[in-house]
Amino acid sequence: MKIYTKEIVVKESDLDEMQHVNNVQYLYWVQDAAKEHWQKLASKTLQETYLWVVLNHNITYKNAAILNDKLIIKTYVKESSGVTSARIVEMYEADSQKLIVNTETKWCLLNAKTKKPVRIPEEIIHLFHN
Repeated sequence: MKIYTKEIVVKESDLDEMQHVNNVQYLYWVQDAAKEHWQKLASKTLQETYLWVVLNHNITYKNAAILNDKLIIKTYVKESSGVTSARIVEMYEADSQKLIVNTETKWCLLNAKTKKPVRIPEEIIHLFHN
């Protein structure tokens, strides 16, 4: 599996009234990391031919992140079958390596023109699993 990693710093706009990262913000970061991973690995042709849509998110909040925390976001595709794939995204506090959030998201591959689900081709499976 190919792991994509990025670092972010928590901004004031990421916080809720309790002064920690808003739960919904984590989902934006999950989606951003998945998109960036896809764009890094997939050719322009693949990106123009296919789209990914979320079927569901399973998110577990382990610890709170606060203003100015540096977070490491790691993501990888756990498995792919038929038209769907399961993607893991983990977020850690950079200094302590404490797990903040763990997510598993089920994605569905669509034909970009028809917007209909399509079986994940071997070419895409190999992008994430070799």
